[in-house]
Amino acid sequence: MKQILIVAPAWVGDAIMAQPLYAELQRQHPGIAIDVLAPAWTRPVHARMPEIRNAIDNPFGHGELALKKRWAIGRELKARGYDQAILLPNSLKSALVPAFAGIPVRTGWLGESRYGLLNDWRRLDKDRYPKMVERFVALAVVDGAPLPAGRHFPQLKIDPAARAATLAKLGLDTAKPIVACCPGAEYGPAKRWPARHFAEFARQRMARGEQVWLFGSNKDAEIAGEIEALAPGVINLASRTSLAEAIDLMSLAMVAVCNDSGLMHVAAALNVPLAAVYGSSSPGFTPPLTDHAEIVSLQLSCSPCFKRTCPLEHMNCLNQLDAERVDAAVERLVSPPPPR
Repeated sequence: MKQILIVAPAWVGDAIMAQPLYAELQRQHPGIAIDVLAPAWTRPVHARMPEIRNAIDNPFGHGELALKKRWAIGRELKARGYDQAILLPNSLKSALVPAFAGIPVRTGWLGESRYGLLNDWRRLDKDRYPKMVERFVALAVVDGAPLPAGRHFPQLKIDPAARAATLAKLGLDTAKPIVACCPGAEYGPAKRWPARHFAEFARQRMARGEQVWLFGSNKDAEIAGEIEALAPGVINLASRTSLAEAIDLMSLAMVAVCNDSGLMHVAAALNVPLAAVYGSSSPGFTPPLTDHAEIVSLQLSCSPCFKRTCPLEHMNCLNQLDAERVDAAVERLVSPPPPR
C-alpha cells in the first residue's frame, strides 16, 4: 500500500482547497494511505475529508525554525515508511521534516531555494496554474503533465449525530430557513464587509421570515456583536461553536454570505449556495470552488489591492457595497430557475 505524507497549509481555507489533490491521489492509487502534517486548528477540516487516514499535528508557529524539534519529528515519521511527501507550502522550513524523515520522493514547487530538500521539484508557471487549487492538484501528476480532468471542487462530509447534539446544546431551531453570515476575515479589515451592511442585510432577511445565524471564531466576536446590536433577532454563534460544530451547522443553511475567508471555503465545500463578498482581495486566485456561488464586488479601480488595511483609508470597495446588492445576489441564488 502506497503511503503519502502531505505537508498541509496552515490556513483553513487553503487546507480545504487542498482536498481535490487528495481525491485525485486516491483516484490514481486506489487504497492509498494519505496522512497530513498540519496545524492542530485545521484538524476538524481534515476530519471531514474521507481521503485522510491520519492528521499529525504540526506544532511549529509562523516563522519558527526549531531545527531540533523538526529533526525529532522527522525521525519519528521515518518509522512510518512513507513512499512520498507532497509539500503544499512553498517555504524552506516546510521541507525540513520530510527530508529529516528520509522520505524517498519529496515533491513540491521550488521556493526559497529548496533544491537540496526536494528531489521532485517543480518550477511554477503562474500563468498555467492561476488558481491555488490548480497548483495543488498539479502535484499529483508528473511534472509537465496536464491537469486531471474535472472541476476540482472540495467536498466536506458532515456528522449528522454531532450536528443534532450541537443543535440541542445551543437550543437552535431549524423550522425557519437559515441564512448563514460569516462576517470575519482573519487576514484583515480590508476583507471584512462592514457590520452595518451585514446588519441591514440581516434585517431584510428576517423581515422575510428567515433566521440569520452569525458564524465565526473568538476573533470575530467583536464584529458579530456589532451586527447583533444593530440587528436584534440574529442568532450570534460567533465564538460559541468549535470549527467542527460550525461546519456541521452551516450545512443546514439555505444560503451563506461570507467575506473571502476560511468559512467561505467551508460553505463552498458543503455546497451551500454562497454570496462571496470581495473587497481588497480577488477571486482569481482563491475563488469559492462551487457551482453555486455568486461573487459580489464593486470592482473599483483601486481594488484588489491585497492589503490588510485600506492604503487609501476609505475602504470604498466594501463601504460602498450596500446590503441591497448582496440581497439581490442572495435572491438569485435561492430563487428557482425560470421554466424553459
